Amino acid sequence: MNNRWLGAMQNMILCCLLFFAAPRCEAQNLLPNPGFEESDSCSAEIPWVNALLYWHSANGTPDYLQSCLAYGNFQGLPMNYFTYQEPFEGASCVGMHTYYQSGVTEYREWVMAPLSEPLVVGQTYYCSFRANAAFGGNTQYPQIWLANDKVGMLFTMQDRPWALGDPYPVPPNYAHIAYPQVLVDTVGWTLVSGSFVADSAYQYVMIGLFFSNALTDTLHFADPNSVFPWYPRAYTLVDEVCVSASLAGCDLGQGVGEELATRPVLFPNPAQDQLVVGKRAGAEAEVLDAVGRLLWKGRITSDSWILDVGSWARGAYLLRMTLRGRVESHQFVLIE
Repeated sequence: MNNRWLGAMQNMILCCLLFFAAPRCEAQNLLPNPGFEESDSCSAEIPWVNALLYWHSANGTPDYLQSCLAYGNFQGLPMNYFTYQEPFEGASCVGMHTYYQSGVTEYREWVMAPLSEPLVVGQTYYCSFRANAAFGGNTQYPQIWLANDKVGMLFTMQDRPWALGDPYPVPPNYAHIAYPQVLVDTVGWTLVSGSFVADSAYQYVMIGLFFSNALTDTLHFADPNSVFPWYPRAYTLVDEVCVSASLAGCDLGQGVGEELATRPVLFPNPAQDQLVVGKRAGAEAEVLDAVGRLLWKGRITSDSWILDVGSWARGAYLLRMTLRGRVESHQFVLIE
């Protein structure tokens, strides 16, 4: 009797634990240290992101900015070499050059972190982070005179650590999530968000600008004829990064969650001659092949819009759509 009662109580407790734990697991952020608050130290002697736990450079020398440093320190907050800005939350954030022209050299910086678990192929993931366009700072000449578009997130299968002396990676001209407008807000933090369907079991995510200068739009914060010297550079701050399989897991902006719940319908998929795109009238769209080459670009004009693909080579493609400032990516396959 007592054993049966004890077993029943254990089952009841287990069920209760599962009931309360399930929503939390469902909304799990797959990124460690998403607000850049965990670090080894608070020291101006450690350059770049070396002190930051879990994150590292994947290109160039991005900066770990901390409020614990003295006011005006090169990597301090709110005043530093590049800008004056409070972090979006907590006491730290990351800063990086997202556009940099030096002769024929195109320099940019990326930060990278492992996911807590690999993505599931075919699963939709929701992503977001906060971004701020840096301007000013306490250097003798303000270093940043440009703002740029397309800052975003790129998922990878392999780690790509970068160290001094390594060659700079070639921009892939592709991102899973990208802000489609020029990021010009130097006061507030802009929400960059979107969703995509995982086509691989990605294990890492990078943040930065992943497009060449030729494919990047910029805006001047100041007339280059009015200042000396003038630097064709853009610097972006990033904070509160999120990747989740749950619609409720990341901040997607007001009303975006309901819209994502009725995400586009691609059918048939796999396709042969035609691909129907549903529920995205008005979206700007483009199709990339498996190596990131742009094959088609246009506008979705109805909620049951047809793309003729009969003459295209058989294989995997990516349909990327931008609607009301949000980017979504969806894979489709063409078969014989």
